[in-house]
Amino acid sequence: MATRHLLNDLAATYAKRAGCAVAFESVGGVEAERRVQQGEAFDVVVLAAPAIERLAASGHVEATSRVDLVRSAMAVAIAAGAPKPRVDDDDAVRDAVLGARAIGISTGPSGTHVARLLERWGIADAVAPRLVQAPPGVPVGALVARGDVELGFQQLSELVGLPGIDVIDALPPGVQSVTVFAAAIGRHSTRGEVAAAFVRWLASAETADAKRRHGMAPA
Repeated sequence: MATRHLLNDLAATYAKRAGCAVAFESVGGVEAERRVQQGEAFDVVVLAAPAIERLAASGHVEATSRVDLVRSAMAVAIAAGAPKPRVDDDDAVRDAVLGARAIGISTGPSGTHVARLLERWGIADAVAPRLVQAPPGVPVGALVARGDVELGFQQLSELVGLPGIDVIDALPPGVQSVTVFAAAIGRHSTRGEVAAAFVRWLASAETADAKRRHGMAPA
């Protein structure tokens, strides 16, 4: 889901540029990987790099077709207009978490990273009752906007442009986690050459501005 807005944008651009229609279906990463593992037909899949590696190992994508597309950093969100806590260093982030009424995380890599941070800080048990995990495919920012949580952690690209929230800042280096999202071609795709041309374009310099506009960096 972190790449859905970017991919829809790029698919529309490519359709005009190459005269080749592209349609993406965006679901949570866990669900997408499960569907691929279960044999669903597809031409191209875009997922976090570790998931692509697992799909290559299980023979569901062509390992040699993998191309890294973007680097996606994590950020913090609060309700629009709410007081902004400090998140400019590691201790400030920890204090913000301890002081929050409820904390929102995702089912994806960003949620896993937050869980590890809580363990590292030694506050996992104390925070557990206030930890709210967004359902797959639901942005953490939506929980923030409707008041279910006070503080939300997710990929910046999933928070950019969401109504009802303010994005405070990217996490500081000591607690930051950058996810690489990659593309690969399905092992049984019947449009391998067309798919390969599209994937090459997704990784090209021509797409760099769109990646930055959507809160990510070219890989």
